[in-house]
This record gives sequence, structure tokens and C-alpha cells, in this order.
Amino acid sequence: MSARVSPTDRIHAKIDDLFAQDRPLPEILEEVARLGAQLLMQAALEAEVTEFLGRDRYARAGLTEDARPGRRNGYREVTVKSTAGPVTLARPKLRGTTEAFASRLFGAHVTKTNALESLVIASFVRGLSVRDVEAALADALGDQAAISKSTVSAICQAIKDEYQAWAERRLDGITLDYLYLDASFFKMHPGSPAEPALAAWGITTAGKPAFIGLAPGSAESADAWHDFLTGLKERGLGCPLLVISDGNAGLIGSIEQVFPQALRQRCLIHRARNILAKIPAGMQAEVKDAYWAIFDTEDLKTPPGPDLAAIIDARIDAFAGKYQALYPGAVKILLTDREGLTAYLRFPAGHHKRIRHSNFIERTFGETRRRTKVIGRLPGETSCLSLVWAVLDRASRGWRGLTMTADGLRLLQDLRRSLLDPPRQLRPQPAAAEPGDRPGTVAAVA
Repeated sequence: MSARVSPTDRIHAKIDDLFAQDRPLPEILEEVARLGAQLLMQAALEAEVTEFLGRDRYARAGLTEDARPGRRNGYREVTVKSTAGPVTLARPKLRGTTEAFASRLFGAHVTKTNALESLVIASFVRGLSVRDVEAALADALGDQAAISKSTVSAICQAIKDEYQAWAERRLDGITLDYLYLDASFFKMHPGSPAEPALAAWGITTAGKPAFIGLAPGSAESADAWHDFLTGLKERGLGCPLLVISDGNAGLIGSIEQVFPQALRQRCLIHRARNILAKIPAGMQAEVKDAYWAIFDTEDLKTPPGPDLAAIIDARIDAFAGKYQALYPGAVKILLTDREGLTAYLRFPAGHHKRIRHSNFIERTFGETRRRTKVIGRLPGETSCLSLVWAVLDRASRGWRGLTMTADGLRLLQDLRRSLLDPPRQLRPQPAAAEPGDRPGTVAAVA
């Protein structure tokens, strides 16, 4: 292949050649994964050079506005460690520039990028010293990425500062239809049991996901949740239409105190786990199917609202009647707070499968727990929250929102008026005076 062909084009050609070979697909895909990582990093390097010079390859400086002096002068191979294994890159070399080019990915003066920040967090939360973090970065990015102690310290402090600014920001501009609440436990202090990190996220009136709040709690108690929710409210968060949570008694009580106008939905997945814990292993599959059949509304023509909730309520009674004698403990759990299992049925049908449980953040919490499991104990509360926030903040950018149809918006607007802005009750008019009543008195109402 010609030397004038760019490294990214060469990688593209390798990928094309792989798919043209008569080899087992799994083998091909494994190599494509490695080449894909190489392609992304190579493209990033070349994009940095294009941005630095202000022009593409072979473009004349004189014909390009805002172009810098200098030109490309070949490449030098570097090897970078990645999750796909060692990756060889062609690092561009420049000649004739008035200032030195330093790659933000691999240069001597590394600025804070997502990749670098992830490495810093991964090292920092393990309680490593600044020198350990510096060594970890050099090992991961190569000798070219050696950075100073002050730079690492600044990055570590920047992570804390970003979280602190985010945790104190105003929330007046966020209006939620749905608010999700959950907690995950981490060992934050020496000699202490795992403590919860309380999290709040939601769906806005535009259908967009929003990561709302994260804070430590000494325990997942009513006081901790009340303080957390009160803090969100004091920073400007308005009352949502529906709050989705698990069955923690302290959390439920706090929701009802801080957001008394909102409807409350109990997570159906958490409730299923509670019920199945009371069922023998050999019968769990049957009971699980029967439980989820209660909430299957796809074949029903009834629109969202009280009538649909009444149908599901009747199914709950039928389930209880069938299993009461065999599994009274499981039935008792189902019938406890049964109103909280059907609140979601008042909302648009297209939203039901997303608002009847709080589990879409569980995978993210699970990833955070896996990262910290090997650590045993985090070096402190701030490091723990910095890690959890960094993971959730990045994950939230990939969360899916909800589709808002015209019918759905009308239903949500009606719910908002009835729940949050109900019409004021008119003052009763005094009854007409009967003959013989004394002036200034009102006739008694029968």
C-alpha cells in the first residue's frame, strides 16, 4: 500500500480484508474489536494534528484560513495498552511549527480527557498516592505520558471540585414528570460497615433523562432520605408527578413528607424479589409467571387511569385467593402497600414498562460495586462519592428518555393540574334565611 495512504485508511483496509477472509466469524470479530480500538485512537491522534495545524492532510497553508506554520513529517510508532490489548499507533510527527505540538492523549502536558480522568479515578479511589497514580498513568499510556506530581494532584482535585459543584448546583430549571430514588452501599470508613450513597435521577417533562442528586447517608434511614430529598427541594427541584422507589420504609415515609402531592410507585421488580424469597425453589417459576401476568396490560383496551388500575387490582385479589393457603407470607407481601403497585397505570401506556420499576440504574450501580469490590474499602467518603458520581454521570449520558406523544402529553398535563395545581374550592354560599330567623343568622344545613 502506498506510503501516502493515511494510517486510518490502512486500518479500514485491514478490517475490510478480515471480512473478506473465509474464517470463523468469532475469530474475525475478535480481531475487528482490536482494530476498532486502534482505529478510534488513531483517528483521534490525526484529528488532534488537524486541529493543531488548522488544515487537513495535503491542504496548503496559504489557502486555508487560520492555518498555522508547519507540516506533517511522517509517523513514529507507539504502543498503547487498552482493554483490547496492546495497540500500535502511528503517532504523527511535525516539522516547521512555531510551537511544539503535544497530544492531549499522549503528550508531555496531558490535559484532562475522559480517558485520562477514568484512569485517575480508578487509581485514586484505590487509595494510591499521587506518585502511584503517576506511575499508573505512565504504565497505561506509555513513557510519553509521564506527567508531573502537581498535574496529577490537580486532576484529582478537579474531580472532587466537579462533583462538589454538581452537588450544589441549582435545580430550578429542571421539571420532572418522574423521579427515581435508590441507594447502593459502599465501605467508606475504616472499621465501619458499608454505608449508602443515595441517588436521585428522573425524566423531565420533555422526556429527557436527568441525573439529579447523589449524597452519602450514614444509614438508609428516614432521616437520611428526608435530609436528601429536602436538600433537592431547597435547591429548587419541584414536585414530580410520580416517584418510583423500592419498599424501604424510611424512604417511603420521606417521599410522602417531602413530596406529598406526588403519586408513589413501588418498584415491581423489588416486590417480585420479596415475594419469591417466600416461595420454595421448585415453585418460584410458576409464582413468578403468575406475578408478572398480573401487570400484563398489552391485550387490554382500557386506557390509562383508575379503570385500568381497578382491573389490575382485581388480578391482585385473584392471585391472593389462589396462593393464600399455600404461601401466606408471599401473599402478605403482595397485599402490603398494594396501591403503590398500580400508581403507574395512571400514566401514558408507552411509559409503563419504564416507570414501574427503578432498575435501569441497577446495572450502573452494579458496575460501580464491581469496581470497588476488589478494593475492599474506599479511602474515604469523598473518594467514594467521586467515583460513584463519575460512573453515574457518564452512564446518565447514555440513558434513554421517554417518547412524548400528543396523547401522552395531554394525560401528563391533566395529571399535573389535578395533582400539583388542583382547582381551589369555592367558599360555600350561605343558605337562604327561613322566615322567622333572626337577622344575621344562617339557617342550619340538614
